[in-house]
Amino acid sequence: MARAPFEIGGEKIAAGSRRTVDLPVSVLSDHTPVTMSVHVVHGRRPGPVLFVSAAVHGDEVIGVEIARRVLRAPQIDTLRGTLLVVPIVNTFGFLNNSRYMPDRRDLNRVFPGSERGSLASRLAHLFMTEVVQRSDFGIDLHSAAIHRTNMPQIRVSASSDETLERAEAFGAPVVIRAKLREGSLRAAAREVGCDILLYEAGEALRFDEMSARVGASGVLRVMHRMEMIGGKGLPRRRAAPIHAGSSSWVRAPAGGLLRSFKEVGEGVEEGAVMAVVTDPFGEAEIEIRAPSTGIILGRAMMPVVNEGDAVYHVAMTSIDPERRMARLAADLEAEPMFDEDEIL
Repeated sequence: MARAPFEIGGEKIAAGSRRTVDLPVSVLSDHTPVTMSVHVVHGRRPGPVLFVSAAVHGDEVIGVEIARRVLRAPQIDTLRGTLLVVPIVNTFGFLNNSRYMPDRRDLNRVFPGSERGSLASRLAHLFMTEVVQRSDFGIDLHSAAIHRTNMPQIRVSASSDETLERAEAFGAPVVIRAKLREGSLRAAAREVGCDILLYEAGEALRFDEMSARVGASGVLRVMHRMEMIGGKGLPRRRAAPIHAGSSSWVRAPAGGLLRSFKEVGEGVEEGAVMAVVTDPFGEAEIEIRAPSTGIILGRAMMPVVNEGDAVYHVAMTSIDPERRMARLAADLEAEPMFDEDEIL
């Protein structure tokens, strides 16, 4: 008996086929229609429904590239279950190189949204009803905010051991148990029984090959873990990810010029000098030291800082982060996933 078609946005996608469905969002003031496009891959064989979303923050473009690579992966051709890919959730922000919606709201703080609320709230409601509530699991792709960068990492607040196993299977260098924030997509999805892995990597408005490669291969490994695709062609991880239960931002003690000595992915010992802040005359110099032993998850990219600006994001860990990161980097270099024509 043939598998039933998948229904979304009033359209039916037959088993064994794929299609992009445009969900109406709004009409701009110049009468230009705005849609949220969902690419549906509906497998011939039954299985779970997974959604992959990117650009909830419109300037976090690395996720759009990861989504593109996933959809081009040959493993998708023999999919079990259904894959929903939304490369650009926040079309408004994406077109304007902005994190926010036109009403200046952060879309990731208004979930689950409302059908009659603000523009951001209406978009959140549409995404919840059309995508999340049709899914068994989700992967949401993000980057750091503007003028910051993040190392590849998975953030998870798991409701089951199975979700933690999927976080491990993703293969990012670091897995962080992060609390749910009110109004976030992760929190709203949990309420309807859909756990989400949040992938963070790179910086806003930029692509970088390592972040894209880790993200795309990670999504496919999770799909393999969920028995949606086979394992052929997927790189395996020999080094287990670093697990961090907590992290904190180290802030600039004064305004001035920032000279950074440590990069994302580097391990630091408690008390190690990570950077200095100097005045423009070179008369005063204040050291910024690591608050604990750990690994640098993210850092500010701007050399000009104000007092209190977040400079380094450090995850606390008792293991040897330098040695573990070296092994993870070797895995990535030894098993590239894409051909040369896929390199950015």
